[in-house]
Amino acid sequence: MKRGSTLFLKTVVILMGIPVLALCVIWLPMITRGIVENYPKWEYVQYPVYVVMYASAVAFYIALYQTWRLLTYIDTNKAFSELSVKALKSIKQCALTISGLYVLNLPLLYILAEIDDAPGLILLGLIVIFASVVIAVFAAVLQRLLQEAIHIKSENDLTV
Repeated sequence: MKRGSTLFLKTVVILMGIPVLALCVIWLPMITRGIVENYPKWEYVQYPVYVVMYASAVAFYIALYQTWRLLTYIDTNKAFSELSVKALKSIKQCALTISGLYVLNLPLLYILAEIDDAPGLILLGLIVIFASVVIAVFAAVLQRLLQEAIHIKSENDLTV
């Protein structure tokens, strides 16, 4: 396989990281600051939201890094190796972590949505939960298939 065959996917991985960084650095502090200015009695809500959002961003970037590594393994003809299985397992765990964090964050998102009269905020949280569960299931299926392929490959290598 040519070395640059996954260049497009690597570019997509980079482009996926940029908006999340902008959301964490610009959008989240701006929104919570606006809510605290308008509703000072709800100031305590912003800190758990920060913790959950930034923790999920860390898990997201770990998953992006593992995706980058997986694409590198594909470029270097190491796609059918235990390294790829470990990368997929890490992606699955990160997706489940993000889903769990957002499930824990839903009551806080409900409070923020009630304060700011933004019911779409809850829907956004549910979309993130659903998307991360789908990614976790997909990574688990790929991990299982890759393990089976490695097992079959090792049996064929022993047969020859």
